[in-house]
Amino acid sequence: MQKKLGRNTVVLLGIGHTNAHVLRKWKMKPLENAELVCVSNFPISTYSGMLPGVLSGQYPAEKMEIDLVRLCAASGVRLILDEVVGVDPLEQRLLFRNRPSLTYDALSIGVGSVPTLGDVEISDPSPLISVKPMQTFLSRLRGRLQAFQGGGNPRVAVVGGGIGSIEIAFCLDQRMKTNPASLGLESGKQCEISLITGGDRVGAGLLESTRDKVESHFQRRGIDFTTGSRVAEITPSGLVLKNGVKKEADIVIWATSAVAPPILESLGLESDERGFVLTKSTLQSISSDQIFAVGDSGTIRNSTLVKAGVFAVRQGPVLWDNLRRLLENRKLVNYVPQTGFLKLINTADGNAIGEYKSKSFQGRWCWALKNRIDLKFMKMYQDYSPMEMGLAEESADPEDLMRCLGCGGKIGSKLLGEVLKELEVPEHEDVIIGLENPDDAAVIRTHGDQVTVTTDFFASPMNDPYLVGQIALLNSASDCCVMGAQPTSALAIVQLPLGHPRAQLQVMRELMAGSVAELKKMNATIVGGHSIEGPRLTAGFTVLGRQLTDPKTKGMLREGDLLVSTKPLGTGVLLAALMQGLLPGENYLPLVNTMLLSNYIAIKLITDYQISAITDVTGFGMAGHLAEMLKASGKSATIRMDDVRLLPGCQALIDAGIESTLAPDNRLVTDKVQFIGDVQSPANAALFDPQTSGGLLFGIAESRLATVLDFLGNEGFVETCVIGEVTGNPTTQNALTVVA
Repeated sequence: MQKKLGRNTVVLLGIGHTNAHVLRKWKMKPLENAELVCVSNFPISTYSGMLPGVLSGQYPAEKMEIDLVRLCAASGVRLILDEVVGVDPLEQRLLFRNRPSLTYDALSIGVGSVPTLGDVEISDPSPLISVKPMQTFLSRLRGRLQAFQGGGNPRVAVVGGGIGSIEIAFCLDQRMKTNPASLGLESGKQCEISLITGGDRVGAGLLESTRDKVESHFQRRGIDFTTGSRVAEITPSGLVLKNGVKKEADIVIWATSAVAPPILESLGLESDERGFVLTKSTLQSISSDQIFAVGDSGTIRNSTLVKAGVFAVRQGPVLWDNLRRLLENRKLVNYVPQTGFLKLINTADGNAIGEYKSKSFQGRWCWALKNRIDLKFMKMYQDYSPMEMGLAEESADPEDLMRCLGCGGKIGSKLLGEVLKELEVPEHEDVIIGLENPDDAAVIRTHGDQVTVTTDFFASPMNDPYLVGQIALLNSASDCCVMGAQPTSALAIVQLPLGHPRAQLQVMRELMAGSVAELKKMNATIVGGHSIEGPRLTAGFTVLGRQLTDPKTKGMLREGDLLVSTKPLGTGVLLAALMQGLLPGENYLPLVNTMLLSNYIAIKLITDYQISAITDVTGFGMAGHLAEMLKASGKSATIRMDDVRLLPGCQALIDAGIESTLAPDNRLVTDKVQFIGDVQSPANAALFDPQTSGGLLFGIAESRLATVLDFLGNEGFVETCVIGEVTGNPTTQNALTVVA
């Protein structure tokens, strides 16, 4: 849900240590008359200080993760997951690869750094695993270990001499000695671990006494280390050093010193010799006062600071203060870096090595200190409880708002049915399919041609207008497609959130761009519409289509047909969780991606694959829409819950009691359903879950099943499955049998 749209837009590009502080402070008290937008490549932000501990098995992965989906939802903040390709400082626009530009009043760049390969020749990239992006490092490492086919133990070379590479070597060694199977390594095998650095000793930037302790730990644990020569080439069998020495390795973990990621070069801002954005002491880019570059992404002009997370953390309060001062046209403050900081190295054996200024130390108390610091730091960013008014519109009744969770505000079928019974709808000779039929769209005759018309709109459960435009269009056009009609044109129906006209313009621009992008794929166009203001973003379309065949109605199921579902269920449950700030970030992209799968393929299914009847599963849920098909066809059917696929995370949310507000209305259809097995099974709840841009449900003869499954798989519908079959004429009122 949205608050009133503000006049100013603050954009955080990348959610590292510094920008995360701004997001946290925004949750506590947003800047007045402003909107915050977070832009990231991932729905999860990873804390680098705890990655080695997760690698060793000392922490579960969630301990080092900031769930951006939940934190942004709890903070009333917009989240964009897309690739940025540039910035226009003059127009103050952030440019994306796949969506319209985003206007900003203040932009903070915190995309971090990446290990540098420099002039290393790569004759074979297969052994190489970069530590960045950290969000995927463990899965990539696990994949390489699982794929290892050698006869002996896999050899792992860690390249780099800083604290990060040292911790990776220690922690991977510990994991391999205690639980190698948990990283996918075949039982009975371990890793042979070595570290390679171009420095004269391990531990660049550390005191000599600290280096002594690190090397002593390596020697005691049998971790080989090579110093004094950099890597010249990565080969299929490992590494070749610049001094000509060959190092055999099956896996090469790259954790060298930092350089700017490619995105910084694409922004076109003045930078230092390594590609990092040059800034003033206020953290503002010297190219534009409206742009900040923080953490590793920025280099303060004439500064000699190394790239370290502790500086990024200390920049957070300065950035937050300066963003507010910039929007209020007040003088900005300077960031003054600390002169020394505590360094702690996790040795993964219950100890840690540390240094502060001129002192070096080690022991279990060091690990206890590091553990306490890291957990305390992460706790600040893992509070996903909603801020006051953060998920609700201003001046709205909370009880009314909660009437729409995960269903787009759709009215239940029982209520609609009662109204339609009372209507005295005049007949018209040009209406071929109308209210008397429970089909997805109307078909009318005009000048001898058949035109299919449908309309649909919903109150948005998401705060990304571009996605809303895409999904709303796909949701509406789907009803045309399942009738065998080619969409030709659409009229938009939009309610913009109340707020500043400039912000409304941005929302409308993105929403319409998203819808037009999908219309282009269907060779259709937008021809008009209507827009108003209201408490929340609401969007939909009236879609007109040209019938390519006789209308394919719901009432054409045949006895013996197999029932095929093209998408997993659960959008209602997941959207309800999203609106309450309860959807785990790892489940967000699967939800979005399934809603973006276009049902335009229904036309080809109808024209080329001889399906019997088809519908799209939307607001009334799988059970409701299938019940409509069975009633119209005069048939019965059996479905097997074990064969019904659910979106990732759906079952866990159902078990936790999360459901869409429309689900209770949808369950009123149970008088037409016979359950065999556990009637109260939580899995059955998915049948009554309202779907937004849901999948197709159709009947097809078994002899043609393999061909249609191949077609759907090639079109990206990889979750397509057979969920049951049409069994014949109903013998009781329970036309649908569900086998739990």
